[in-house]
Amino acid sequence: MNTASTDLQFSGLIRRLIEKELLTENDARIYSQEAQKKQVSLIRYLVSSQLIDGKVIASQASIEFGVPFLDLDAIDCRKLPVMLAGEKLIRKCHALPLFIRGKTLFVAISDPTDFNTLDDIKFHSRLNPEAILVEGDKLVKAIEVALEAADTSMTDMLDEDLENLDITGGEEETAKAEVTSDIDDAPIVRYVNKILLDSIKQGVSDIHMEPYEKVFRIRYRSDGILRQVATPPASIAGRLVSRLKVMSKMDIAERRIPQDGRIKMTLSKNRAIDFRVNTCPTLFGEKVVLRILDPTSAQLGIEKLGFEPEQQQIFLEAINKPYGLVLVTGPTGSGKTVTLYTGLNILNTVERNISTAEDPVEITVEGINQVNMNPKAGLTFASALRAFLRQDPDVIMVGEIRDLETAEIAVKAAQTGHLVLSTLHTNDAPQTLNRLLQMGIPAFNIISAVNLIMAQRLGRRLCEHCKVPVTLPDKVLLNAGFKQEELRDLTMFSAVGCDHCTNGYKGRVGIYQVLTLTDKMRTLILNGGNTDQLAECALAEGFNDLRRSGLNKVRMGMTSLEEVDRITKE
Repeated sequence: MNTASTDLQFSGLIRRLIEKELLTENDARIYSQEAQKKQVSLIRYLVSSQLIDGKVIASQASIEFGVPFLDLDAIDCRKLPVMLAGEKLIRKCHALPLFIRGKTLFVAISDPTDFNTLDDIKFHSRLNPEAILVEGDKLVKAIEVALEAADTSMTDMLDEDLENLDITGGEEETAKAEVTSDIDDAPIVRYVNKILLDSIKQGVSDIHMEPYEKVFRIRYRSDGILRQVATPPASIAGRLVSRLKVMSKMDIAERRIPQDGRIKMTLSKNRAIDFRVNTCPTLFGEKVVLRILDPTSAQLGIEKLGFEPEQQQIFLEAINKPYGLVLVTGPTGSGKTVTLYTGLNILNTVERNISTAEDPVEITVEGINQVNMNPKAGLTFASALRAFLRQDPDVIMVGEIRDLETAEIAVKAAQTGHLVLSTLHTNDAPQTLNRLLQMGIPAFNIISAVNLIMAQRLGRRLCEHCKVPVTLPDKVLLNAGFKQEELRDLTMFSAVGCDHCTNGYKGRVGIYQVLTLTDKMRTLILNGGNTDQLAECALAEGFNDLRRSGLNKVRMGMTSLEEVDRITKE
């Protein structure tokens, strides 16, 4: 009697649960009514209400429907391709994309009777969904973990999603020419977005797009080294450049002069990336260079910059003084801005008034008053500095000291109770002192204002997965700059290359020359000492030069001797 009644009213998985005495017929009717009120299937209701153990339902459903069963504990939910379905659909359907095989997308579900879910996912992902049964309670947790991880990672974004990235231009003037349909072609939009997104995934610092007579070359700068990544047809070069100019709010009709712009790409509610864009007319078209500005790069923490312990202590002592001048020097791309902003983040408290003048602002930080230079409007480093001094500052950061006027104001500010941080383009710390003298700053002002001079380079870090020990003759090591006593326990490594890195290197490490002014150095500066004399004095006083700091990184296994030779050779 009961079996006949069950056959009439319930079928499939519910019938199996009743037959296995995991659910009574009367309870099934009651729960069915409750499920209808909540507008969910009975299976979903049983799982979400925990009326029957999720693993029991999943195992019975697997037998009933012939669908494979999977324990989600065996899956790393932080690396799932959730963008194939999107957060809204995942939460609505209570389903989670797991992985792709060809054109098939395997989806974790807890209710195999909900056929609309697979149809919705097929429409959204444009793939053929294949159901995999999982426990309902574990699926709830897995969805939260996967969506949280996806909020800060776009690793699995599909080409189809590239058209819908949230991309806006900077604050420059709007494009003066009408946007043509060619520029908004879906393939062009997707291709440009993919280039930008791939550069972020790979940790690239710059993108170079270069037109030549027969080819159009795209290169990424990774860890300081340029490498070619694509050669699209030269015939579409103009459309690619025009697309980038529209995105960065440039004048697409103007091709005769350089232009500057900015692109903001919103990856998630917690992460946005800025691209600083510059075009320059060349013989065969406009070259475009995009500098990638990631705000998270300034939040690494001082421990990750690569300071040796004593260098870190000297740097912290200098920036925590109430006044004085801290100068960071090095070539373009040596990490000066990240070092300065690491210091500013340490100083960024409610009690301090911090203002920066930059050309342009590369990293935005809440709590710091940042000013973009605009020479056409009369806003220069010097004029910004004067304005800062009338606004009760505690800490001032000047993007670069380029001229005597800016240098004079910075020195006076440092002498009158303000901490001033800035950069100069010199090769090492002793040259910076001579550069200030050559600008016209009197020696007595230099020795009274300067707290710290720091020269830096960025060296490529050896990949931990593939680096191998290497042995060189003692004569070669001594000629490289190692001391005799260091050779006894010296273990060096060489780059190899593997799937985890680029040519044996992954990431970069800072190499620093940190110099404070001792009494002997002050005397030497007042007596007109030259750069070589200052450098000898610094070594005698115990301050490592860039070469010695680089060799220390080699001894620690962080980088290779070849890399130190590359970045510190005279």
